[in-house]
Amino acid sequence: MMNDILDFYTNASLLELGAEADRIRREKHPHDTVTYIVDRNINYTNVCVADCGFCAFYRRPKHGEGWTLSYEQIGAKIDEAKALGAIQILMQGGHNPYIPFDWYLDLLKYIKTYHPIHIHGFSPSEVDFFAKTFRMDARDVIRQLMKAGLDSIPGGGGEILVQRVRDEVAKKKAGADRWLEIMELAHQEGMKTSVTMMYGIGETLAERIEHLERVRDVQSRTNGFTAFICWPLQPENTPQMSHMPKTDAIEYLRTVAVARIVLDNVPNLQASWVTMGMKVGQMALRFGCNDFGSLMIEENVVSAANTTHRTTTAEIERLITDAGFNVARRRQDYTILPLETAAA
Repeated sequence: MMNDILDFYTNASLLELGAEADRIRREKHPHDTVTYIVDRNINYTNVCVADCGFCAFYRRPKHGEGWTLSYEQIGAKIDEAKALGAIQILMQGGHNPYIPFDWYLDLLKYIKTYHPIHIHGFSPSEVDFFAKTFRMDARDVIRQLMKAGLDSIPGGGGEILVQRVRDEVAKKKAGADRWLEIMELAHQEGMKTSVTMMYGIGETLAERIEHLERVRDVQSRTNGFTAFICWPLQPENTPQMSHMPKTDAIEYLRTVAVARIVLDNVPNLQASWVTMGMKVGQMALRFGCNDFGSLMIEENVVSAANTTHRTTTAEIERLITDAGFNVARRRQDYTILPLETAAA
């Protein structure tokens, strides 16, 4: 399969790739509905010891610009988001060696008690960091987080799931096998997750396909991935990759189309308007994507690399309908919100 897909990826025209991806999208979503969610990204800390070469957001311990939010600050952000219609938060942070495990558990309990909302948080890389730092089994980490209130896990930190690439750009973070292992453990515990790919970090096209095929293999065993999201490296302001060329819209559309073709067992593909802009995000709906992502009331990581796109629910809905689709708001598990809930 790898050689056939690589040949198609390399040699097919953009329109051929798009047509095949759109065909698969129509098979999976025959009612031509494109969904989106209203949420807020909350980065609870920017202190991190992973030293990823592509990250412009993190600060090393004892750096003057390092911070960790208080529970009250996080609660205020949740209340602001809920007032704007948010139904979940995406909560991720750096690998901060100063925060004890009980802090995370108490934070989840605090949110569920005083600011109840769906918590989509703690990437596999963070779970691995917790397991190593606190000398715990990763499955036990996941179980304790779930018991405290964690609802689902995002696919952050996936980058390219090929160890050669990870050794080049993120060697201190969970390796490719470990990242996928933690996702599989979460699925075994009954938790749904998303899965991602950040490309343009020095990988080959074959390694991008290897990433997709490894995701497909896990999904064939667990059926735990709800959605796939990919985006290109945003090189500006990064510590080691500011010299890397920024890939263009054509490369993005080709990549997302191939993802739809390979990941025939992952139900949803999300367009990345946050990195690519509204028009390219809209075009991605004809290249295999059936979801327009999130309103994203707050976003810090991509913005740190000087890539900033903002929108409104009205604009998201206009872009979807102008592209010829029906529009619906969704929950994290891709169930559709009733109209009265979405309009609230």
